[in-house]
Amino acid sequence: MPTSKKKPLVIVTRKLPDAIETRMMELFQTRLNADDHAMTKPELVEAVRTADVLVPTVTDRIDAAVLSQAGPSLKLIASFGTGVDHIDLATARQRGIIVTNTPGVLTEDTADMTMALILAVGRRLSEGERLVRAGAWKGWAPTAMLGHRLWGKRLGIIGMGRIGTALAKRARAFGMSIHYHNRNRVREEVEQELEATFWESLDQMLARMDIVSVNCPHTPATYHLMSARRLKLLPAHALIVNTSRGEVIDENALARMLKAGELAGAGLDVFEHEPAVNPKLIELENVVLLPHMGSATIEGRLDMGEKVLINIKTFADGHNPPDRVIATMF
Repeated sequence: MPTSKKKPLVIVTRKLPDAIETRMMELFQTRLNADDHAMTKPELVEAVRTADVLVPTVTDRIDAAVLSQAGPSLKLIASFGTGVDHIDLATARQRGIIVTNTPGVLTEDTADMTMALILAVGRRLSEGERLVRAGAWKGWAPTAMLGHRLWGKRLGIIGMGRIGTALAKRARAFGMSIHYHNRNRVREEVEQELEATFWESLDQMLARMDIVSVNCPHTPATYHLMSARRLKLLPAHALIVNTSRGEVIDENALARMLKAGELAGAGLDVFEHEPAVNPKLIELENVVLLPHMGSATIEGRLDMGEKVLINIKTFADGHNPPDRVIATMF
C-alpha cells in the first residue's frame, strides 16, 4: 500500500481533460499519454508491471493476460468510465487489486443522447439532413420524409438503473408510456412517479413495444441478450436504440432484419466490435450511427476525472475508495 511519504506512481492510458491531468500531476507521480494514442498490449503490460495505480479507459482491454503480468506494486485500477467489462474483475480480485469506476456522473448525458437517438430514428432526422446536404431536397410535400410521433408510444427499457430511470423521466415528458425489464423491480414510488410497468419476462415485453432502449451493462449474462430470436419478437414497426454496450445486441441479426423491413429502424451509439462498424449497418438508411459519444460532454468528462482523483487519493491515504466495484448487474 502506498504511504503518504511516497506518492504513488499513476499511469494514465489516454489523454484526459487538462484540469484533471494538472491536478493529477500535483497529487501523484504521474505518467500521462500526451499524444493520446491507444496503448498496445505490450504497453499495457509494461504499465501494470510498473504502476502503483493504473487509470485505464473503456477501450483498454485489461484482461487476464495483462493482469497476470502485473507487478507487486499495482494495487488499484481506477478506471475512467462507468462500465467495467473491459477489466477482468475476477483476476484483479485474485491478485488483490482494487477496481474503481466513475458511476453516476454520466447518467444525464447518456440519457440525453438516448432520447436524442429515439427522436432521430423516429423522425428520420439523419435521413433528412443527408437529403439536404446532398442537394436532393425538392421542397415540402405531404408524403415526404414521414416518420412517427412519439406521443402515445410504448417505450421498453432494458435495464432500469440510473440511466434507464433518467431516460424514463425524459420519455414521460414526450408522452410515452414506460415499460421496463430489470433483474430487480424498482421501488414502488419510482414506478408510481414514472407510471412504469414492470415485465418479469423480457420476451413478453418486447412483443408489445414500439421502441426499445438497451440500457444494461455488458456482462456474460447480457452478451447477445437481444439475440436473433428476441429481435424477431419485436413488431415490424418497432425501433431499437442502444447507448450501453454493442455486445448486448446480435448486430448481424439486427442488420438482416432492418434490411428486410422486419424492424423499422435503429439508433446505435455503440457497436459489437468498435471502433469497427458492421458494414451491413452502414449501408442502411434507417439506422442512425454515432461514434460512442453518449457521455461526451465537457462537464461529464471533468466529473469523471474528479471521481478518479478522489478514488486514487482515498486509496493512497489508506482508505477504501468510494467507487470500488463489487458486482455488475442490471
